[in-house]
Amino acid sequence: MLADDCDLMLSFVADVLRKDFEIVASVRGGKEAIEKVVRLNPDVLVLDIEMPGLNGIQTAQGLNKSRTLTKIVFLTGHEDPEFVASALAANASGFVFKSRLLGDLPRAIREALAGRFFLSAPKQT
Repeated sequence: MLADDCDLMLSFVADVLRKDFEIVASVRGGKEAIEKVVRLNPDVLVLDIEMPGLNGIQTAQGLNKSRTLTKIVFLTGHEDPEFVASALAANASGFVFKSRLLGDLPRAIREALAGRFFLSAPKQT
């Protein structure tokens, strides 16, 4: 399942993942993500951090309270260590930078499904 407030990003991510994974739903906000995860029980939720209303961290915290077994892989443009720490505190299974989406996101999902954590390497400066 995918959650991002940008339709273009949702479409792009779905195109990247579709050959290896089944996309059961795409949503544009945190509240809708929580509702769909509870109803559909997907294996993995690919979740943007920066969304209006409930942001990705708040969405993950809400999912933790619902005791869902869905793994969360954050997909974000933020490379700030504080966002990584917040994602870890929210029980994320992965943290992928949008700049590394093509190579890292499929791998992060596989790692999450295997019960392991994945973190994209930051951009080289």
